[in-house]
Amino acid sequence: MTVTRLGSGGPWEQLYGYSRVVRAGDLAWTAGCTSTVDGVVAHEGDAAAQTAQALRIGLDALAEVGAEPGDVVRTRMYVTDRVYADEVGRAHNEVFGAVRPAATLVVVAALLDPEHLVEVELEAYLGDR
Repeated sequence: MTVTRLGSGGPWEQLYGYSRVVRAGDLAWTAGCTSTVDGVVAHEGDAAAQTAQALRIGLDALAEVGAEPGDVVRTRMYVTDRVYADEVGRAHNEVFGAVRPAATLVVVAALLDPEHLVEVELEAYLGDR
C-alpha cells in the first residue's frame, strides 16, 4: 500500500512533526485544521467563519491526495465553548449537508492558540473510484 504524507507549510507541522494530510490506500485523514492562514488566526471571534475557513483548509488538503468533499465520511469538530455549537454545526452543514458524514462535536477546554474557537478533522474514503 502506498502512503502519501503532505504538509501545508503551517507553523506547527515541522515543529511538532506531523502532516496536514495523509493518504493510505483508499483512506485519507487531515490533521486538525483551524482558521490559521499564513501563520495568523483569521476571523478572530467568529466561530462560524473560523469553521468555514478550517473546512476549506481541510478540503484543500484532501484534494491534494485526490479526495473530493463527497468522499468525506467522518468529521470531528472541537469548540472551546458550547455557545459556539450551533453556529459551528450550521457552518458544517453548509459544506456537508448533502454529504452527511458521520460527525462529532466536542467541547474542549482550549485550543493551541487562544484565538482559535474551533478545530476540525476530516476523514475520507476513496475506494469507490
